[in-house]
Amino acid sequence: MNEEFKPYIPADKITSEMTPTSFIMGIILAVVFGAANAYLGLKVGMTVSASIPAAVISMAVIRVIMKKDSILESNMVQTIGSAGESLAAGAIFTMPALFIWAREGVMDTPSLVTITVIALFGGLLGVFFMVPLRSALIVQEHGVLPYPEGTACAEVLLAGEEGGASAKSVFVGMGLGALIKFVVDGLCAIQGVFTVKLDALKTEFSAEVYPALISVGYICGPKIASYMFAGGIIGWFVLIPAIVTFGGDIVLYPADVSVAELYATSGAAAIWSNYIKYIGAGAVASAGIISLIKTLPLIVRTFIDAVKGIKGSSSQSNERTSLDLDMRFVLAAIAVLIVAIWLFPGIPVTFLGAIIIVIFGFFFSAVSSRMVGLVGSSNNPVSGMTIATLLIATICLKVAGDTGVHGMQGAIAIGSVICIAACMAGDTSQDLKTGYILGATPKKQQIGEIAGTIAAALAIGGVMILLDTAYGFGTDQLAAPQATMMKMIIEGVMEGNLPWGLIFVGVFISIAVEILGIASLPVSIGLYLPLELSATIMLGGCIRKIVDKKRENAGDEAGSGVLFCSGLIAGEGLVGILLALFAVLGISDAINLSSVIPTGNIPALILIVVIAALVYKTAMGNKNEK
Repeated sequence: MNEEFKPYIPADKITSEMTPTSFIMGIILAVVFGAANAYLGLKVGMTVSASIPAAVISMAVIRVIMKKDSILESNMVQTIGSAGESLAAGAIFTMPALFIWAREGVMDTPSLVTITVIALFGGLLGVFFMVPLRSALIVQEHGVLPYPEGTACAEVLLAGEEGGASAKSVFVGMGLGALIKFVVDGLCAIQGVFTVKLDALKTEFSAEVYPALISVGYICGPKIASYMFAGGIIGWFVLIPAIVTFGGDIVLYPADVSVAELYATSGAAAIWSNYIKYIGAGAVASAGIISLIKTLPLIVRTFIDAVKGIKGSSSQSNERTSLDLDMRFVLAAIAVLIVAIWLFPGIPVTFLGAIIIVIFGFFFSAVSSRMVGLVGSSNNPVSGMTIATLLIATICLKVAGDTGVHGMQGAIAIGSVICIAACMAGDTSQDLKTGYILGATPKKQQIGEIAGTIAAALAIGGVMILLDTAYGFGTDQLAAPQATMMKMIIEGVMEGNLPWGLIFVGVFISIAVEILGIASLPVSIGLYLPLELSATIMLGGCIRKIVDKKRENAGDEAGSGVLFCSGLIAGEGLVGILLALFAVLGISDAINLSSVIPTGNIPALILIVVIAALVYKTAMGNKNEK
């Protein structure tokens, strides 16, 4: 199947890619998206994928304003621009813990240089790791790993290039996605989550109303969507009822009150945040390792083939669309980064420790790249992998006797580098997927990723210091949920009170699922993420299943639906970035209508049904065409 794939721009055709226009636009977007997503992630614990918004902005500027016809130039803008969002996501999951400890008087506030250098190390490692992995994950598994956001980004750019009905589907979806996102999260006129409490079962069912989630389920298909939903069912309809039913008056760490009191005061969501997230983290870590073991032969073969390219192996193609960065440069750069990590005082590790960081970073980057291939960057549970990294790093430091402030700082620094590397590898793989479909030159995209990483790293330190100064991490204004959990895990290991029982419950759930012959990774992701995400993704998967069955021409079974869903993702992503900027500028409160418009489950349910109906209708609209 992969040998027959033909990109939009043939390999023998040379067209503009990295130009001054695309480079400058990409750098600006990398900084803007990095800053906006840093705030958004610290506020709500989730970031917005920037690939599609960057692609849409570049398309508007290059095609509409500058009147240039260069799809690969627009692709380069999104490649560089999306690096800022991914680097910001990795940084805010970990490094705010340093600021919280500083406010508690445990250590000094981290310097601008420390934050910048750690972000730069992790970002560059993530990009370099994807060079030898590109062939295995993007080329050889084309058609196996859907890379929903990378595919959607390609569809958006192609629709803008080809115009006509394809463009109409995408841009109608964009308008609708943007409108819904603005009404729900901007005006706050409709609540973002439909929730029903099920007291008899001691749990609740919830689903988010956002069109991007339905779109992800539609693009991924029913199989992956159902696996994720199954994980959600295990968490919310098996584990939470069991904990509430049998926990009673028992006080289980990490909560400081009894299970019964916790459920009575805060509901099933509190049980999930205090217990199920640990179980989910164990499941994701275990499933990630299983996934890595299963794909290790392919990854090793690909890496060996890439190294052979140093000697001019004839097995590597010289086609433009197959050219990667020179492996001599990549290996030399990784070697330099190992030495730099060892020498940099902000990451207190030995030379062997620096090598181990890079090895773990490579493994988790490979797993992260497969994860985003399954569920997309927005749903990539990098924090689960970071938890696994922090557990191992903190235990090693404790065994070595480094248990004080120095040890805690070292654990966070190690976790930050690996977390950022995993985020960047996931983003790079999505971008390379887009380029593979369009016919971009991988080498130029990889250079673009490096440029975007450097720009974002130089900006993220100042942004984090500014936000901490203005609001304070770990406060009601900037909760920094992931970083707060990382801090709690490190303290738990150092003090010897981490809930290992919960973590190993998750480990054995993923092992049991794998024994049944089911891919444990999407199930574990569903267990780790809130049910409201996987439920809406499942709805999209169900729509795709119905459409696939009803369309007569299997070769064109979901074309218009994928285009429409790509537009929904793009529209929501654009407004997500806009609302993040509104929040930074203080405009959010001025447009918030929640105090004057009553919200509830009924409007949210109606909105979900309307979105689902529109996706179905659009996908089925041309069912009689051949």
